[in-house]
Amino acid sequence: MSHDHHLTVGSLLISGTLCLIGLAYLHQWMRVAWLVPDGVKGWRAFSFFVGLFLVWVALGTSLSVLDHQSLTAHMVQHLLLMTIGPPLILLGAPWRLLPQRPPLSLLEVIAQPFRHPLFHPLVGWLGAAAALVVWHIPSMFMLALRSQTWHGIEEASFLAAGILFWLPVVEPSRNPSRMPESSILLYLFLATLPCDIFSGFLVFCDRVVYPVFLSSSQAFGLSALEDQQCAGALMWTCVTVVYLIAGTVFAARLLSPRWSQTQPMLQFESERSAVRRDAQGMEAV
Repeated sequence: MSHDHHLTVGSLLISGTLCLIGLAYLHQWMRVAWLVPDGVKGWRAFSFFVGLFLVWVALGTSLSVLDHQSLTAHMVQHLLLMTIGPPLILLGAPWRLLPQRPPLSLLEVIAQPFRHPLFHPLVGWLGAAAALVVWHIPSMFMLALRSQTWHGIEEASFLAAGILFWLPVVEPSRNPSRMPESSILLYLFLATLPCDIFSGFLVFCDRVVYPVFLSSSQAFGLSALEDQQCAGALMWTCVTVVYLIAGTVFAARLLSPRWSQTQPMLQFESERSAVRRDAQGMEAV
């Protein structure tokens, strides 16, 4: 089956799914945005929809097919799914729009995601590093190019790894670890290391790492080696800039007097809510 057919079918499915997610968010935002604690302001909703749009660009447009022809196109998709789209979506704070008293236990689990060990910062860091390393091993890279199923798994793992990585950065006070929030700065710095090593390797390597692009990349006016160097430089620059912006914003927030005053109260409220849920669980038993 041709890539064009897969693009058409996949684009419809992805576009429909993302539209439903966007409509559900908009519906809840219009109903309860100003009623929930701290509110979900307009800039957060705008951020959510921009992030959703970037995910659609990565998955529902011809970009998902161009990555079979150019390593630079593949890198653009990678960056949209892991580095740019997820933090914008999470800034939209969709969990704050969930019902305060959900009728089903499943919704209660969804409404309290940050207490699950899966959302520990260490898991986020390891997941992002693993997605970067594993899918760029030449054999795994070729597997994703040859199989639409594995290509979809690759894209899904990029997005999932991006969400897990950015959760403790966007909502540091709600992650299940007991690490000081200032450690997020170290978390961001260490996350740049795998990206810097891999992108530096692509930029300075004097041979083509993925021979599949030896002929196809010439269609974009670049040799395979130039395409590889462009992909590495793009990753190096984008990751550095995005992480630097995130670290600067986070450091400014940490140093803000208002942030210092509100954190003890937020921690107290979080602990009190946990105690209340535990007590309710014991009563139910």
